[in-house]
Amino acid sequence: MTDHHTTDHHATDPFHLAIPVHDLKAARAFYGDVMGCPEGRSSDHWIDYDLFGHQLVVHLSDQVKAHPDHTNPVDGHDVPVPHFGVVLTMARFETLAEKLRKVGVKFVIEPYTRFKGEPGEQATMFFRDPSGNAIEFKAFANRQQLFAK
Repeated sequence: MTDHHTTDHHATDPFHLAIPVHDLKAARAFYGDVMGCPEGRSSDHWIDYDLFGHQLVVHLSDQVKAHPDHTNPVDGHDVPVPHFGVVLTMARFETLAEKLRKVGVKFVIEPYTRFKGEPGEQATMFFRDPSGNAIEFKAFANRQQLFAK
């Protein structure tokens, strides 16, 4: 019997996340053009994206409200909650951060390294999609620190 809670297992299983958006055209421009996510299947009401190997589906919804202002303090910054994202390699993180800067994406939290010198030291950045969904990308110089206490 395999242990389904090993780090290796989680690293190879893509997650699926469905989020609401108010405008599919704006979502397509953001996730497809800005983020560079390959598009999968779509309809008039949703679009599948390959988000660094994970399945992200944006669903058109008239229930999308202005983004919530709830935050939690983390390392001196106000982290928006809820949020989602992907843990990248440091090189992919830096490439994405540079690309987002070049196209003028407004960061909620600019790319920086938090927990310096502590367990779980990581690069992180936060920004929002056109519908206000908060997104965090992070990277660890040592991926073994992902769940460090």
